[in-house]
Amino acid sequence: QVQLVESGGGSVQAGGSLRLSCAASGRIFSINVMGWYRQVPGKQRELVATITSSKTNYADSVKGRFTISRDNAKNMVYLQMNSLKPEDTAVYYCNTLIRSTAWATWSDYWGQGTQVTVSP
Repeated sequence: QVQLVESGGGSVQAGGSLRLSCAASGRIFSINVMGWYRQVPGKQRELVATITSSKTNYADSVKGRFTISRDNAKNMVYLQMNSLKPEDTAVYYCNTLIRSTAWATWSDYWGQGTQVTVSP
């Protein structure tokens, strides 16, 4: 089994910064894409940013303010969030595609979520 554990959420004033971390552990042979999504109550979960071995992808709403990075040796992914806005308030979820063995198929895993609250 694989577990994803997020940390780094919290409350901050508009214009502030937070850094989210996500650690993947368990039976891991290979990790493909890693990413962050967010969800506000009553709305669909939306993509924030993803990262592969060769490229990054960002939602238009966070471009220039958020930076995604990963540490392959530690099976971790990070999200540096700067110039935060009240509309960034949401529960942020870590997501990865992982193979547990060389012959296994890719499986999708989600973290439990971490709350980010940005006050005006």
